[in-house]
Amino acid sequence: MTPGSGSRPALPLGSLSDIDLAVEIADGAGRILEAIRHAALLEHRVLGDIGDSLAQAWIAQVLRIHRPGDAVLSEEAPDGAARLSADRVWVIDPLDGTRDYASHRPDYAVHVALTRGGQPESAAVSLPATGEVFRSDTVSRPTGPLTGTMAVSRSRATPGMFRVAERLNLTPVALGSAGVKTMAVVRGDVDVYLHAGGQYEWDSCAPVGVARAAGLHCSRLDGSELTYNNPDVYLPDLVICRPEIADRVMAALAGTV
Repeated sequence: MTPGSGSRPALPLGSLSDIDLAVEIADGAGRILEAIRHAALLEHRVLGDIGDSLAQAWIAQVLRIHRPGDAVLSEEAPDGAARLSADRVWVIDPLDGTRDYASHRPDYAVHVALTRGGQPESAAVSLPATGEVFRSDTVSRPTGPLTGTMAVSRSRATPGMFRVAERLNLTPVALGSAGVKTMAVVRGDVDVYLHAGGQYEWDSCAPVGVARAAGLHCSRLDGSELTYNNPDVYLPDLVICRPEIADRVMAALAGTV
């Protein structure tokens, strides 16, 4: 199910728009990853490695066929300088949250985003374990009451994140996958997602594309803009939060991390 769009009709592949292609790729890769976990026949590192490689191979072939002129930056593929001069660059994470996936936990994601000018233009995030695909053209702003909670990394939460949570009187909630944590803010399940433990462009590009479309605040921890398709793809920190508390969150971050 795609949040905000209801059931999706079948689309002729030759007529897919960029956003529809992003959604089909995110959804299709998610279905492949769920199938690989069938009956828990594989587990741990073997499961993670096979999930990464098969999802990457499928996505790469789909993009070669349907967008042969576009450049691609993916966690699971060799990088090249050609993307730096390309107008259209797909930023892909075939399996975000490999450790959680390999442990048969539900909080992993597939990230697919087309960037132009360093910004995600068409973005989709699949949460395969729940069958959800969030897309940047239909996602809506969370309207429910604030929850008083903040998503943090299960494995890379830093002391600074907990100090910010304490300043804002927020209860930390540990989750896997940057996509899962960002979609928790999009859904309204948590109010804030903070990360300072190190990431790369593919970890946040598609989630940020969806979150921005939902009207959320998205930036680096120092308030600077998140940009993509850079020569150095290391993008170590970010904050995503409900806009009504963005000023409070950024004030709490000042001088903390």
